Order: sequence, then C-alpha cells, then structure tokens
Amino acid sequence: MEFMSLLDHALGNIKQIAPYQPGKPITEVARELGLAVDSIIKLASNENPLGMSPKARAAVQAAIDGLARYPDDFELKAALAKHAGVNTNQIVLGNGSNDVLELIAQVFLAPGRSAVFSAHAFAVYPLATMGVGGECIAAPARDYAHDLGAMRAAVRADTRIVWIANPNNPTGTFLPYDELKAFIGSLPNDVIVVLDEAYNEYLSPTLRVDTTSWLSEFDNLVITRTFSKIYGMAGLRIGFALCSAAVADLMNRVRQPFNCNNLALAGAIAALEDAEFLAQSYQLNADGMQQIVTGLDALGLKHLPSHANFVTFHVPEAATVNQKLLRQGVIIRPLAGYAMHDWLRVTIGTEAENARFLQALQAALA
Repeated sequence: MEFMSLLDHALGNIKQIAPYQPGKPITEVARELGLAVDSIIKLASNENPLGMSPKARAAVQAAIDGLARYPDDFELKAALAKHAGVNTNQIVLGNGSNDVLELIAQVFLAPGRSAVFSAHAFAVYPLATMGVGGECIAAPARDYAHDLGAMRAAVRADTRIVWIANPNNPTGTFLPYDELKAFIGSLPNDVIVVLDEAYNEYLSPTLRVDTTSWLSEFDNLVITRTFSKIYGMAGLRIGFALCSAAVADLMNRVRQPFNCNNLALAGAIAALEDAEFLAQSYQLNADGMQQIVTGLDALGLKHLPSHANFVTFHVPEAATVNQKLLRQGVIIRPLAGYAMHDWLRVTIGTEAENARFLQALQAALA
C-alpha cells in the first residue's frame, strides 16, 4: 500500500509558486565573496540612499518605550486621511504595501477567478494571485510597458482583479493618467483595479495627478502606496491602501490584528510631516538619475526611460556582468525572473555610489 507524504497534501497552487527573490542583502554578499561589509554598496532594492527622515527617526526612537503595548493605528489613519483627502474608513494599513496587495487578493480571488497584469510587472501580483488559487493572465507588454489595450482584451468574465503599477517596477515605465482613467472606466464595475503607486512620489510634478480624487468616481479602484521607497522606511514594513469604505471593510476582515508595529506607525506619522526630507530625496534622485543615464549612454548601453528611483538597462550576458559587479562589492538587480534575461536594474544612490557603480560596470564590461 502506497502512502502519501505530508507534502503531497499541500495545495497545488502553493506548490506551483516560485518564491519571491529579493535583492541580495549586503551581509549575504559579504559572506559569499569574503568581502568586508563596509566595502559593499547595495543598489538593488530601490531603497532611499538617504535613509529615513530625521523626524521619523526621532519618532521611532521615542516610541521604543511603548513597545510593551499593542499598537493603536488611529493616529496614522487620521494623518493619512488628512494627507490624502479621504475618510479614515477608506484606509487599510499593511505590513508593507505587499501585505495590502495580498489582502486584496484574499478578498476577491479564489479558484475559478482570474487576475490580469502586464508582462514585466511587479512579481508580487502573480504571487498574490496564485497564493489564493486564482488564475494568472499576463497580458503582453509594449516596449516593456503596460499595454492597456492588451490588458483590456485579456479581461474575462471570471476576472476580478487587474493589477497595475504606475510607475512600473522593474521597468520604470509610466502610464499617462488620461489613458489610465479611461481604461478604468472601460472595465465592468465588478472588476477591481489595483493601482500600485509605490513610486508615486518620484514622479515629476508636471506628470503627477492626484488619483485619490478618482475614488469618488470608481468604487472598484484600490490605490496602494508605501513608506518603503522615498520615505526610507523599508525595514519598518508599512504601507496602505486607499479605496471605498465598503472595500476597506472587507479587507479589514482578513487583515491580521496589529499588522503594523508601534515603531512603524510612529515613524510613518512623522514622515508625512517632513516635507523638507521628501523634497531633498526627490532632488537627490533626479540628480542621480541624470548621472546614471549619462553614464549608461557613455557606455553605449540601452536603457528604459524611468519615472521611479531606478534605471533598467540592457547588457549582453547580464548574469555574467552581474557576477562581476558583485565581486567588486556592487549589488544591483538581475531581471531574469521578469523574463528580461539581458537586463539589469540599478537603484539610484548617492552621487558617490552612482559613480562607483558606473566605474564597476565599465570594468565588468571590459
């Protein structure tokens, strides 16, 4: 008699998932290659090279004395409501925006339901979809960017979520807001549109539109944002969704109690009030973007126009080049997992980090 093992009973949709591969930590590269930790720079995970706002840092330090108590998220929701111009019952907090994306999938997806996203879009969309048994529909991209026509054509009767990142990660591409709004309006109202705006604050003010004003028009719109990028709080893990009160209520039913810790809540409240740090981070990124793009052009490397805090560029034998960079203590992100085998992505760092990356890249290409 043949017996099934414990693992044979695991759900099929879970066994089909390829785990998310984050950017290599500095400590891992140091161990693997025998390098000193302080000799390594990491430009792989789109983190803010300035770190966290000084105001947020002070708030986090002050909150340490309260760690024996369970969190109270009222103050952050109130601050976000004021900041975004919504009601507090339209806000869902998450342990990073990744958590919020999974909450949306839990509410609206299941076996027999599908979700649409673009090829070369954020890897968490298929992970969140497959994690609850939903079917993934990857619409073809156009020039590595979202093709809204192809995505609309991919929507089926069983589609319940359309995932859109704007700007997109890992390509940095941007959808004009008039096209995006028309796309949302073309969908049935029983299809949720998740507009992932993790890099929203890096957009040029001339391009940016306040999409929260669309919430009163589209009950099926969910906007997600994060404190991990320009706010420099990736390690504290805090993000949020803005949506209709009815959708927020459903998401809060599956949200873990106290999913945002006291330190993250305190830091986020203070970060929202530090406009000076936000402006400084934006300018550093704009200057660094020009530095990186100029350097890539000088090396004759094709790159995608980016509206975020990273640049994706094409290089033959990308895996080999990436290994050569690692041996020089420079961590960037290979994109083979996004079906972009000859592409690498570099985060914008400080002026000195950008210069070191370009120097190391030139050596790796030699």
